[in-house]
Amino acid sequence: MDDETPTLSSALELVRWIGWAQRKAGEDWIRARELSHEQAFVLGHLVRHPGSSQRDIAEVSRTSAASVSSLLQGLERRDLVERRTEDGNARTKRVYATPLGTDLIAGFETAMAEADDIILTPLDQSERDTLHALLTKLTAHLPQPTR
Repeated sequence: MDDETPTLSSALELVRWIGWAQRKAGEDWIRARELSHEQAFVLGHLVRHPGSSQRDIAEVSRTSAASVSSLLQGLERRDLVERRTEDGNARTKRVYATPLGTDLIAGFETAMAEADDIILTPLDQSERDTLHALLTKLTAHLPQPTR
């Protein structure tokens, strides 16, 4: 072990290190597109849920309506999203990813699958199956993440 590699004393420290490597891969992918984590999250949400309201976006991103409005303004300046008035009601606006926004965020899931594969490269299929079974057993009794 070289001086740069941290000494990790528990299995859960190793799991956190794996999580860090996965998160870093995602952050690098997002940063390469000159997006913040929040912007990438909202773009991804809008691709999956076109026509979401700002209130929906605030709820799913667990942030305030004012923060969502500011975030959307930044995405609009880059022509990545558009807000449309619907049903003639100027107070009700729906938000859509533009084709440019959709194209920019496309490939994130593939990039993350590739990062996972890189992380798991040292393991053969039998070891991957065992790891999956053990992690499934560990997480079976934990609260489920929400999002």
